[in-house]
Amino acid sequence: MNANRHETSGPTRTQQITLRGPAELADALPFMLGFHPTDSVVLVALHGERGRFGGRVRLGIPSSPREWASTADHLAECLVEGGARVGARPDGIVVFLCQDPAPGETGRRVMERLRPFAQRLRTACGALDIPVYEALCISDGLYFSYCCPDARCCPPDGTPLALSGTTVMAATAAYAGVELRGTLRDMEARLKPVGGPGEEEQRAALDAAAASIVPRVLEDPEDRGRVEVREETLRLAREILRRFTRPKAPKAPKTPANTAHPTGATIPGRAGPDTTEGDTADDALITPGEAAALILGLQDRVTRDRAAEWMEGWEGTTALRLWRVLARRCVAPYQEHAAAPLTLVGWTAWSTGDEPTARVALGLALEADPEYVFAQLLHQACNEGLDPESLRSCLRSERDSRTAPQQTAPASSRRVRMRASHRQGTRPALGRAGRQTGTRDRRAAAGVRPAGPAADRPGSGSPRQGGQRGSRSGR
Repeated sequence: MNANRHETSGPTRTQQITLRGPAELADALPFMLGFHPTDSVVLVALHGERGRFGGRVRLGIPSSPREWASTADHLAECLVEGGARVGARPDGIVVFLCQDPAPGETGRRVMERLRPFAQRLRTACGALDIPVYEALCISDGLYFSYCCPDARCCPPDGTPLALSGTTVMAATAAYAGVELRGTLRDMEARLKPVGGPGEEEQRAALDAAAASIVPRVLEDPEDRGRVEVREETLRLAREILRRFTRPKAPKAPKTPANTAHPTGATIPGRAGPDTTEGDTADDALITPGEAAALILGLQDRVTRDRAAEWMEGWEGTTALRLWRVLARRCVAPYQEHAAAPLTLVGWTAWSTGDEPTARVALGLALEADPEYVFAQLLHQACNEGLDPESLRSCLRSERDSRTAPQQTAPASSRRVRMRASHRQGTRPALGRAGRQTGTRDRRAAAGVRPAGPAADRPGSGSPRQGGQRGSRSGR
């Protein structure tokens, strides 16, 4: 296998791995995706005579068999058309069906139940003149082949998967520094409400925020209310980012709305940010009212795009934690509001090099709101292996064009005052007063956007504000 630009979670392009047979294909799947897929159908493109791996598409297995035919056609078209757009139409396809058994069900029963779906996928790919070289079902720690007729190679009762970390693919991934992120179910759980005793409190906070914020945004014909809400939202978000970067967190508020573990089990600010304990600690740093205000404020496109500028360095890693918290706080009936924070999770993860998390978050954003344009554009770009630097550059330009006048105005006024005082023959004491005034001006500007090297260090000042048209989309 040669990993290409579609496979940022796999080994580098200079490393080549030869996979032989269904067993090694089944073992390679998590490393291609960056996580263990659960309840998923995955199609992987093959290129050239040696079957080099290319792009791939993943979708949850539809619960109703009536949807299997349309889903198969859609997945096959997406994979083939996506490859054709980048000049790499597949020469073959490998199909994976991954699903855990239901209570009382066996892995073989899952394989037989999904056999019509596998056959429909093979037919859909064949209709596009792309052969399916292998179709595997992975269930209950076993793999089954829908294509291999040899019972000695692929027995009807399935073949156990290789022990974790014992295969050539696992060794190569470890050497390349590839880290699996657990199961898809675990990754999605970090981005969804988990219920608990605080959910009703969060729902009440969202109701109160909606009653306060929505009229201010919609009832002001001059958009003054919208602008005020936008600045309040960004100011609050910056304050919470500073909270996340402090070595010692402030006293934790009341139990958050959707914490899976007791807040006393961890010390806020101490747990690792990429663990369940870290999520619990982050939840404890944001009150239900603050979360509600941010969720409602981010429904504004301009506010969301300006928040998207926190995409690199410590700003990016800290903002990613904040967006995760907000996604977990979108309790019923506010599930659709999760599209904005989930899209920000996807964008920030993609920008900081975590493509598997980006794919999962953007998929959930489109589940929350299938018409959310920003999520649609990012999901397509991520799936096609595009470089996020083009969007980062656009957001930087927007930010710089907006903040440049704020940075130059205090210095210009200081020079005018100093020149005028010299022409009038004033004493140096007035010059010192002018410098003090200039200092105050610079401090006022720093409250809007920090300048200088210290602004790039955690806890040294406010994160930079965001741009106005980062996605250039309607939502």
